[in-house]
Amino acid sequence: MRNFAVLVSLAALAVSPLAAQGNPQCASYSSGPLGSAQARNVCNAAVDGAHLFAPVAGILITAGNPFLGATGGVGGFPHLGVTLRANATQIVIPDVNYNGAATVVGAKQKVIAPAPLLEGALGIYRGADRGFFALDLLGSAQLLPTTLIDDVHIDVNARHIGSVALGLGIGGRLTVFGEGRIMPALTVSVMRRSLPRIGVGDILSGDRYSFASNLAATEYRASLGKRFGPLDLGAGAGWTDYNADASIVFVNPVTSATEPPIAFTVEDSRVVGFIDGGLAIGTFYLIGEAGYQRGKDLNLVTAFTSNDPQEKRLFGSLGLRFGF
Repeated sequence: MRNFAVLVSLAALAVSPLAAQGNPQCASYSSGPLGSAQARNVCNAAVDGAHLFAPVAGILITAGNPFLGATGGVGGFPHLGVTLRANATQIVIPDVNYNGAATVVGAKQKVIAPAPLLEGALGIYRGADRGFFALDLLGSAQLLPTTLIDDVHIDVNARHIGSVALGLGIGGRLTVFGEGRIMPALTVSVMRRSLPRIGVGDILSGDRYSFASNLAATEYRASLGKRFGPLDLGAGAGWTDYNADASIVFVNPVTSATEPPIAFTVEDSRVVGFIDGGLAIGTFYLIGEAGYQRGKDLNLVTAFTSNDPQEKRLFGSLGLRFGF
């Protein structure tokens, strides 16, 4: 028993220096002529910021229901449903003038960020009686105004329409069983969406660090829905897998020189839940959604004021849908 305790103590001593260094991308700033606690802290803040940003940006492009307010298939080919939609959640922009004097990064601004998009559902197979096993092809075009939020910028090489950058998505939805007199419809869906490279902070504008990534999200959803006259009601849940190729740049507080970019991969996954409500107005549906994204401990080295990744994140959506 004594030998086991000694082994545990030795293992803890071996791990503790690694933990003190923080993110492995920043280990080279722990010692040497370029190293200092401040340099390491700024590097860690940039890496942690990229990990923190992924699920926040992700919920803006995915939200809850992949085709807002839908309670079942659109009716087979060639039926098409189109929705003009906007997702929103609160974003806390960190202080990009952080100098590494401590391991807490302040909040520069809080904004309710809107993310407009155009989404569609094309009927592929109408399904059997009551729409059982109906299949729809889903698609989306994310519209990203390039000057909407201070300190957030989009790659100049991204797909653009005028001053709006584009993110694209494609997927499918299966109606497991159709809606009956009492029973709601059950649908399952998978969708893959991607964003152009988005960055926070700009070294050339005087910020002390910046991070950027080209986020991709794969969402898996199951939802129940039922119509009550002109009213559509639905609820669902699922999860989203995020991955991104990220990079950081920061100004070394020891030398005041800009360090070479550091590239790494960000991977995350989050559980979501949502409720939808739609009201028919002639041939249009006005739809709203409210939902949440479950928090998760990311084991960050840096603490970000008013931005705890373990907290539940609320989001909402509004949309106008029509079909033919």
